[in-house]
Amino acid sequence: MLPLPPAHKQSKPSALNQIILSKETMNYPHPHHQQQIPVSEPNVRKSHKPILLRPRRTNPIIWCGAFLCIIFSIILIVTGIVILIIFLAVKPKHPLFDATAVSLNSIYLDSPEYFNGDFTFLANFSNPNRNIDIRFEYLDIELYFHDRLLATRSLKPFTQRKGEARLEAIHMISSEVYLPLNLSTELRNQVQTNRVQYNIRGTFRVRASLGLTHFSYWLHGRCLLEMTGPPTGVLIARSCRTKR
Repeated sequence: MLPLPPAHKQSKPSALNQIILSKETMNYPHPHHQQQIPVSEPNVRKSHKPILLRPRRTNPIIWCGAFLCIIFSIILIVTGIVILIIFLAVKPKHPLFDATAVSLNSIYLDSPEYFNGDFTFLANFSNPNRNIDIRFEYLDIELYFHDRLLATRSLKPFTQRKGEARLEAIHMISSEVYLPLNLSTELRNQVQTNRVQYNIRGTFRVRASLGLTHFSYWLHGRCLLEMTGPPTGVLIARSCRTKR
């Protein structure tokens, strides 16, 4: 009896084949996983697209407003250039304020600290310009002894032509004005030495006109007066200046 042939042993897959198979298995999607892929992805992408709006027409009122602003700006620029040219060509000068004569009528101290006085001075307003007319629209005159206000006076507006001068008599009365003891003592000493000093301060609003062009500004006049004592006090010396 012949011997049976040896039976074939079932070969086991090697570890390398298992690794290759497992990788191939991972690369192929599982049918169950394919069913879980969302179908509505194109719809989601479509919802992120920006919505384009139709441009609206600009209101005609806005165009008119912009046009008027441009015209107004051009007018301002041209006006500024014209005024600058006038200033450079004409070289305007501001009016001058001066005190040409004074009359110190009385100084009376009712008590050591209360002042009463009577004072008159002749103010000279002059316009040194040859091509510009001047109008004083506001005039306020103040009388001081050192830094203490003694009296105040307002004047009516007036106009000055080119190169014109105007004299104005200004009468100022002080009644029961408080003076500190040191100032009242100094005033008594000045009266006794026949040398009294007053300060005049003027504040003016001036308008200058050249043809159709005009401009306004503030002007300040200062005068230091030295006089003889009352009742016939007259001007001995003065120092006046006018500045803007």
